[in-house]
Amino acid sequence: MQDFKKLKVWQESRELVKEIYKITEKFPMNEQYGITSQMRRAVTSISANIAEGCGKATQKEFRRFLVIANGSNKEVENFLIISNDLGYVNGVQLGEISQRYEKIGKMLTSLIKKLR
Repeated sequence: MQDFKKLKVWQESRELVKEIYKITEKFPMNEQYGITSQMRRAVTSISANIAEGCGKATQKEFRRFLVIANGSNKEVENFLIISNDLGYVNGVQLGEISQRYEKIGKMLTSLIKKLR
């Protein structure tokens, strides 16, 4: 359908991946197979679903993958809030990174609406 690498939302999601990996490096070792793993899977799922959707034959299929990517974005938001509750992420970090996932969410929502 199109080159996913040219999509601003895919580029933004890559930046979010880097930020999440950087933050989760400092999480306790006992979270390695818990929140760390789940949050990393969720954040990489955003860009992966955007890329996979771009390879689909129809706009309807592409839109479905964007919806999945948006769900993964919300999952990342959830894990960041929980990480803040547990003291793994401070309020400043949460505020800074929330700007990025909120931007990604708006971009995905806009693109989904455009494809309807």
